[in-house]
Amino acid sequence: MALVNIPRLDLLQYTQGRAEERKKFVQDLGRAFNETGFVTIANHGLSQELIDELYAIVKGFFDLPEAVKRKYEFPELAGQRGYTAKGKEKAKDANTPDLKEFWQRGQTIVGEDYAKADFPDNIIVDELPRFNEVTQEVYKRLEDAGRELLKAIASYLDLEEAYFEKFVVNGNSILRAIHYFPIENPAAIPADAVRAGAHEDINLITLLIGASADGLEVWTKDGKWFPIKAKGEDIVVNVGDMLQRLTNNKLKSTTHRVVNPPRELMKTSRYSVPFFLHPKASMSLACLDACISEDYPKAYQDYTAGQYLDERLREIGLKM
Repeated sequence: MALVNIPRLDLLQYTQGRAEERKKFVQDLGRAFNETGFVTIANHGLSQELIDELYAIVKGFFDLPEAVKRKYEFPELAGQRGYTAKGKEKAKDANTPDLKEFWQRGQTIVGEDYAKADFPDNIIVDELPRFNEVTQEVYKRLEDAGRELLKAIASYLDLEEAYFEKFVVNGNSILRAIHYFPIENPAAIPADAVRAGAHEDINLITLLIGASADGLEVWTKDGKWFPIKAKGEDIVVNVGDMLQRLTNNKLKSTTHRVVNPPRELMKTSRYSVPFFLHPKASMSLACLDACISEDYPKAYQDYTAGQYLDERLREIGLKM
């Protein structure tokens, strides 16, 4: 088994700790993001009761009849709000769609003018009022935790602690509830069909509430898949491509996947709720000067976050 540095860190050490505890948190987080791109985080602000209710209400939504779910699907929104049915999304460069369906909730803008084209209204599920309330609360709590983590990342990069704040407050973040549906006849699916093909995340960082079953794996430096098993109350946090571009590969956006379960468990569901922390579309992803050197020349052309998101949504089949 490959040796992988995926530490378990306590967010309270950063938000409420003494100076030396905060410094250690910053260095541990930065080292892990530099080496593997993944950490697990405790004391993130979500109670176990809220997590349990979230998973119960997510299951309740995906248990609704197909016709009911379909009325919440709006292809013109490129999957950024509401329901996306089976067979729609695939990993970049994959030929076969992932074995999943999902729901996405976006930002609720407060205190700023905005265009509905950039921030469509969130879709309200009439049949499950608590679904709307719980996903809204989880969105806010994960956004708050993510902002604190970005402050620690900024400190690791020797930037002002609040460097990311102007980009992520009222940013384009997404909460996604995923149902990896049961496979009733495994022999009937394509040989290359998996729950989530090998991919990297698009955004700055992703915060994942512990899934309902195993299956998440990361690709290591020595060319092996390594399973991620977080404690039930922890969240898994990883670097996305936007942060990798910004830091000129100093922080790693690691390839990961969700593998199919053993054949005897193929008829069971898996639920997962990641929070994709995105900045505003106008944020420049040009490599930071401090991350460019003779040894590490600039690796990427200049993009805005909006340009990069648009390109990637087309690559994974959500935008035409």
